[in-house]
Amino acid sequence: MRPALLKLYVLNVRHGAALHTGCTLWKADKSLLAKLRRKTGFSISNCKKALELHDNDADKAESWLRAQAQAQGWEKATKLSGRSTTQGLVGIHIDGQSGVLVEVNCETDFVARNEKFAALVSQVTRDFFQQAATATPPAQGVVKESFSEEQVRAVATEDGKTLGDKLALAIGTIGENMSLPRATRVTVDQDTQLVGYCHPSTMDQDMPRGRYGSILALRTHRPLTEVAKQLCAHVIGMNPKAIGEEGDPKAENPDDETLMLHQEFLSDPNLTVGEVLREEGLQVVDFVRYEAGETQVREE
Repeated sequence: MRPALLKLYVLNVRHGAALHTGCTLWKADKSLLAKLRRKTGFSISNCKKALELHDNDADKAESWLRAQAQAQGWEKATKLSGRSTTQGLVGIHIDGQSGVLVEVNCETDFVARNEKFAALVSQVTRDFFQQAATATPPAQGVVKESFSEEQVRAVATEDGKTLGDKLALAIGTIGENMSLPRATRVTVDQDTQLVGYCHPSTMDQDMPRGRYGSILALRTHRPLTEVAKQLCAHVIGMNPKAIGEEGDPKAENPDDETLMLHQEFLSDPNLTVGEVLREEGLQVVDFVRYEAGETQVREE
């Protein structure tokens, strides 16, 4: 290298710039680098590259990072799409007369316990509820609507992306195949209350998440007590196929009973669910139960 060019190169390096295929790369500001890393969660090297490419403009750097991650996420999602997703979490959100259950699946239990995956489940559940909240509560009774994977993925969020876009971004970040196999929206009339529970339960701003989830629609003239949550836990643990009527025939073996009213109450096996409901002045109008991964297992 000639002395003049060598001197120019050294000066550029000392001032934080490097010659690279005709472009100027500015040295990333350390404070901006730390803030961008905390805000986006992307790696230090990627955040550094983004700041260098955009002259330490944090907003442009963040937009570039997210665009790159989205593109890489869709690419990785396509590559991993054939992998089985039998693990995951169920998210529940209830507000007033509306409630939703949303299932988000992944490949391994390790990822299902990952904080990033749990945050994804909460965000997807919130976004889906925002879309679901537009439903008009019925004048009477309960309306229960099921959504397929295609319908869930197509739900648009406030930032203009679909839930499918957000899932692809998470796949690119976490590195496992994921799916949104189903969701259910429940809306009820003024005389009916919704209660939900997940097991094992973790909470995120009053939003339960867990491997199992259930929502019950209940009617009562009394304030709801802890029994309402116990009934949700019963549905998860005992997996009734229908509510049933008092006059319906009982199974010969109590362990084989599939009608909720005739089943032994999970929280007190000395009583049946029907007896508990009478004591509490409760009526179960409807229920929904999810187990993460069960639809994928059945398909296989």
